[in-house]
This record gives sequence, C-alpha cells and structure tokens, in this order.
Amino acid sequence: MRLLATTLLAAIAAAQSPVDAIAKKDGRACAAQFQDAINVNIKPCLRSKLAPVVAAIRYAENGGKGREYGILHPRVKPTYRSQAGWCAATVAKNYARWAKAGKREKFIVFLGKRYCPVGADNDPTGLNSHWAGNVSHFAALFSVD
Repeated sequence: MRLLATTLLAAIAAAQSPVDAIAKKDGRACAAQFQDAINVNIKPCLRSKLAPVVAAIRYAENGGKGREYGILHPRVKPTYRSQAGWCAATVAKNYARWAKAGKREKFIVFLGKRYCPVGADNDPTGLNSHWAGNVSHFAALFSVD
C-alpha cells in the first residue's frame, strides 16, 4: 500500500517546477505561500537549487494541516506559510553549513541528519531512514536545471 501511494505521488509530481508541484498537491493559494517562503528565506542565487528540495520535503513529509512540512518546533505556527517558511529557512541554513563543512556528502543526506535524524525519539518505527532517499527522488523530479 505504501509503495502504491509513493508511486502515485511520483506520477503526480513528475517533471514539474517546485511551484507547480506544490500547486498540484496543495492548491494555488499554498503555492503562492510556498513561493513567498522561498523568496523570503533563500538567497536568489540559490533558489533554483534549493526550492526543489523544499518542495520535495513537502512531498516526502506529506503532513496534514499545520504539519505539512513536518516542522515540529513549538514556535512554528500551525499554518501552511509558517511550515513552508521554517522549512525553507532550515534548508538554506543547512546548505550554508554543508558548504562550510566541505560538501563531504550529498546535501540531502547532510540535511536529513538534522531535519529528520535516524533514531530520533519521535521515530519509533525507523521511518526516518527513508527520508533522504525520498527527498532526493522528489527533488530530482522538481529540478528545472
């Protein structure tokens, strides 16, 4: 059943820009909020590289209302824009950390260790071990480069 759901999500997401992928998943209003989150939190020179990662996190997390991007921090508001903004900021900050650390591993693997760590207390069944692979898959579909 999980494989079928992932396959269907992949078919829906195939070969789209990040904004189009978000519009297809969450609607045009959320796509506008996603775009605003990208514009506010990611430097212009990195948007084409990192916006697909943020959209991919939305698809991989697949959270419900107020948890769309899987952000669990107590200060994040349970709104789509707040979730998208925190996600975009987290991606941008970790991209800078990754670059400063020497880019020794793939960025999404580096990001996953912070965003969705394997062995986290809130992951008793070990699903976080699939996060980097799922995000990498969707990011490749949403990259326009």
